[in-house]
Amino acid sequence: MSDFEPRITAFVCNWCTYTGADLAGTSRLHMASNVRLIRLPCTGRIDPLFIVKSFERGADGVIVSGCHPADCHYSSGNYHARRRFAVFHDIMEFIGVDPRRMTFSWVSASEGAKWKDVVNEAVSNVRELGPFEAYRALAPEAPAGEADPAPASTEAAS
Repeated sequence: MSDFEPRITAFVCNWCTYTGADLAGTSRLHMASNVRLIRLPCTGRIDPLFIVKSFERGADGVIVSGCHPADCHYSSGNYHARRRFAVFHDIMEFIGVDPRRMTFSWVSASEGAKWKDVVNEAVSNVRELGPFEAYRALAPEAPAGEADPAPASTEAAS
């Protein structure tokens, strides 16, 4: 399991976190490259189903990050996101998803170093937990006749 590299999906605010992530990259800060960004206008627009779908499609962890409180470009979107994420976090824990697989943070456009820390901490936490295998329970059954969504590399060994 030491060679396990987690797949992390990050839902980020266009105005703050995405720009902070860009700053981290252009500043050449060293951070894990396991995170795939999905840029949204505001974290208040994140539907909890997006997070479930991320796990269902093979993500080992999720980061949700937006503007600091009182700095939202849409006035209160980040407050809605925080409330929604707190409830969703408890629901995911109830159904058996380890809460350490989900990270919520505030990162402004000038906080590239903070974004680096958030990414590295999330990847480290998920690496300790190992691959997320419970997604099979989240995924709906494939209709008859559809191919198995498993990667071709696992099928080539047989």
